[in-house]
Amino acid sequence: MAAPAFQFEKTDSLERIITPWKQPPQTTYVFTNANVIDPRDGSIMRNATLRMSGGFVEGLHPPGEAVTGDEEYETIDLQGKYILPGLWDCHVHLVAVQGSHSLDEILDYPSVTVSLRQPEIGQAMLDRGFTTVRDCGGALLPLKTAFQEGVHPGPRLFIAGRQLTQSGGSGDHRSQSDDRICCAGAVQAPCRTVDGVPECLKFARGELRLGADFVKIMAGGAVSSPVGNLTDIDFTEEEIRAITTVTKNAGTFTTAHAYTPAVIQHAIRCGVLGIEHGNFLDQTTAEMMAEKGVFYTPTLAAYAAGQMPEFGSFISEASKLKLKSTLESGIEAIKIAKAVGVKMCFGTDLLGPMHFAQTKEFVIRSSAQTPLEIIQSATVNAAQMMKREDSLGRVAPGFVADLLILNANPLDDITVLGRPDEHLLAVFKEGRLMSSRWSRLSVRTRRPQNIL
Repeated sequence: MAAPAFQFEKTDSLERIITPWKQPPQTTYVFTNANVIDPRDGSIMRNATLRMSGGFVEGLHPPGEAVTGDEEYETIDLQGKYILPGLWDCHVHLVAVQGSHSLDEILDYPSVTVSLRQPEIGQAMLDRGFTTVRDCGGALLPLKTAFQEGVHPGPRLFIAGRQLTQSGGSGDHRSQSDDRICCAGAVQAPCRTVDGVPECLKFARGELRLGADFVKIMAGGAVSSPVGNLTDIDFTEEEIRAITTVTKNAGTFTTAHAYTPAVIQHAIRCGVLGIEHGNFLDQTTAEMMAEKGVFYTPTLAAYAAGQMPEFGSFISEASKLKLKSTLESGIEAIKIAKAVGVKMCFGTDLLGPMHFAQTKEFVIRSSAQTPLEIIQSATVNAAQMMKREDSLGRVAPGFVADLLILNANPLDDITVLGRPDEHLLAVFKEGRLMSSRWSRLSVRTRRPQNIL
């Protein structure tokens, strides 16, 4: 007897079978009695009604204004709770996964181990309110695509691919007893080692081909590097100009890991438009940044977490010596940059077991910036740096519906954002509820359950 022919059930579709992670259409939500914060100027539209549908904010209405719409929608009375745009962290390393007390061990993890652990970090970032992150070295296109398509819940990713370092530079993790030749784009964890203009051209183009949204260079010494000093200048002018020419021609930009005035100025003179860390920034250098329109992303949480006794074995003794002066200098650098009008973004640069401290950056920066300035660094400034200021960073009609619901006003107390377990009720990314601590909103399972 012939076997019966197999047929699809009526509820099945080829698309659903091929991509079972594909998300259903977004629910249309109407939030009433909401206090909506505009990070451009800190104004609040009180008792507003916000409507979002299809992943976008469709309308934002003051009290008494009618809300129209034909389709069905879910109405939730926020009773005066606050709506803030989804947060950005502009300096993360998802490749520095958790699971070890040793940074060296993490850098030596097999790629498959790293790949399987990165989604956990992404989900945790969403739970803290970060709907967009900029990975400054290590995250690759498959992870970005997996978050984008819904294979795993995670923030929107802008990636640098692998950061570029010179031989013997701060991204070259070979020990001084290792005399193997390492060049021509050799991969070392989150870095590629490149030397000379031809290699800089080739591998900058290569990272863009592989899906990088921007390129990052290691322009000077690093806290976590086993060799060298923070004052070291890496790459020649010709090498950096080669890289910045490639990114400019591709309609994007190059950002630089740099701590000291000499390193920062060297990078900027060669066309770099972003500075990461910059803890020893001085007045002259800050004025140069402001004049050239260079974005500045301090990362203070990393230095604070690195000094915690619990992480005493995570970094080397040489790196600990570098940590002592970087945190206080970083706070002063923010004050200097602020005084001359440098556009600043929010970053953390946390590695391995330190990822938990991501929101502590809000608290640390409060000694140098106002709550509004800190919020701007994590919303509108970040969106402007990535040329998405017309679609991300605000809660406004036509913008992507990335937003947070809070039970307190962060403009009154920025440390509200540093305590998400107490104050962050819900996180929406592209109009979908991604995380909730509020009984009024429940995250729906990705696959429908049959109830018998």
